[in-house]
Amino acid sequence: MTDTPKTLIVYFSHSGNTKRIADKIAAAVPADVARIETVVPYTGSMNEVSAQGKREVESGYKPEIKPLNVNPSDYDRIVIGTPTWWYTMAPAVATFFASTDLSGKDVVLYMTNAGWPGHVISDMSKAAKGARVISTKEILFASDGGNRMVTPEKEIDDWISEWK
Repeated sequence: MTDTPKTLIVYFSHSGNTKRIADKIAAAVPADVARIETVVPYTGSMNEVSAQGKREVESGYKPEIKPLNVNPSDYDRIVIGTPTWWYTMAPAVATFFASTDLSGKDVVLYMTNAGWPGHVISDMSKAAKGARVISTKEILFASDGGNRMVTPEKEIDDWISEWK
């Protein structure tokens, strides 16, 4: 019998789609869950937040994030989720990577998007310094601004089963 790795799911979600996937993973895998939150919340219309996100991504800005309710060093495996913001991970997730020692951890990376996935997974993999990336997933939602998932539920279930 093998030991189940102690798992943490960490995610940032603005519209709720990335949270939805974190919740789906948490329902299938024994894990603690921690939401990445910026100290100064994103406010305004979707267009205003999108414009702010674009400026942050283009300038390499990493917003200050609130401390997590858990210590990532206490976990063997960390699942990290982000929405796509201007073809890469959300700036708050970049802050998480820059401020968290993932050395020796197994990491599972996922991203949500409503169009072109950009280079999110590649950027996350590079940012996970010292960790072993054991699985990745791109999850597509409808581009109409809603929360309709295009990626089939079964495909996500199968992905979770591969590494859980």
